[in-house]
Amino acid sequence: MTEQDFIAASCADDYDPDSMPVDKARHFIRAYLTPVDTQQCVPLRDALGRVLAADILSPCNVPNHDNAAMDGYAISGADIPTEGTASLRVIGTAFAGKPFEGAITRGECVRIMTGAVMPQGADTVLMQEHVRAEEDRIVFGPGARPGQNRRRAGEDLRLGQVVLPAGHLMRPADLGLVASLGIGEVRVFRRLRVAFFSTGDELASIGQPLAPGQVYDSNRYTLYGMLARLGVDIIDMGVVRDDPALLEQALLEASRCADVIFTSGGVSVGEADYMKALLNKLGQVVFWKIAMKPGRPLAYGKIGSAHYFGLPGNPVSVMVTFYQFVREALLVLMGQAHPRPLPLLSVTCTSPIKKAPGRTEFQRGILSQDADGVWTVRVTGDQGSGILRSMSEANCFIVLPEACGNVEPGATVQVQLFDGIV
Repeated sequence: MTEQDFIAASCADDYDPDSMPVDKARHFIRAYLTPVDTQQCVPLRDALGRVLAADILSPCNVPNHDNAAMDGYAISGADIPTEGTASLRVIGTAFAGKPFEGAITRGECVRIMTGAVMPQGADTVLMQEHVRAEEDRIVFGPGARPGQNRRRAGEDLRLGQVVLPAGHLMRPADLGLVASLGIGEVRVFRRLRVAFFSTGDELASIGQPLAPGQVYDSNRYTLYGMLARLGVDIIDMGVVRDDPALLEQALLEASRCADVIFTSGGVSVGEADYMKALLNKLGQVVFWKIAMKPGRPLAYGKIGSAHYFGLPGNPVSVMVTFYQFVREALLVLMGQAHPRPLPLLSVTCTSPIKKAPGRTEFQRGILSQDADGVWTVRVTGDQGSGILRSMSEANCFIVLPEACGNVEPGATVQVQLFDGIV
């Protein structure tokens, strides 16, 4: 079968008009989320990937003094000639961390290095390339502007200014920013506790021989990797067999020790009624099916005070539903006020894609540049929800909205890059 045959395979066989639209499901989840409120003070390095629980205020002006933006000569702007040349006497040197102690007057200048404090009486820095040095003097012509190449005190941050607000997710650049203020500890929300387990008698753990009809449980490893990227406390509860008593025990145990519970498997057609009854007994179910592919059998609800996500059993569906629904929910629960939406880029699709209107689809794609430097995308091949290789080979989702039908080669589609999320 060719790649085109794969793509053209019918995709209407599991369409369900009663499934909840993707955007509506996201709205429902968001309405139920309450962030953690326990706070901790942690060393700055330990704050990476954590969410700030309090504003970080600047304890000083940054920079804390006027300084040179480049190597050159510090002068008074009044000495810049309007025509001809000017000659100034060099009376000293200012280094970063070692300022010039005196002051300059008209007709004088100071050799200055990038970052050095501007000497008293100086308000302008001439680039060293724009002057001619003659023993203890410099000669230069018109063209400079008074005040140029000078960084003003407080230009970056002012004393008392909010540097990073509460609810901000700390990134590597933020660590450096906070360190530049001399702050060694920050107040963050506690880590989110997430418990998960796989369900199914057909699942075998790594290292065990496969019995007839069994498969290795890959979903727990995929979930572990995705959760580790978010910096949550991970509780792996293993595999739970298809036994009502065992499943109820596992869900209750998870609800007592975790803020969020994931299960993979046990929520597809034929199993949903049983799982829904169990969840209704222990808590509540907000919705059960999403108008999307892959990942239609996605359940969301609560068990006690813990949020519950029933993810599909197919490996690709687990990843798609996690990144389209769960990731943002976890960030909100971690305390991030406004998680950044994953950007969508418009590019040309070189593959034909068969799609039925009425649901959102997330095809796995490979984004690349053609010989002319134009970015294009193509599907990875077979888009079956059990083909985890399609996620490993892809570098983006091709996002096909609910109203979209078939896509012809050359059409513009939207892609969501994996870099930064996967």
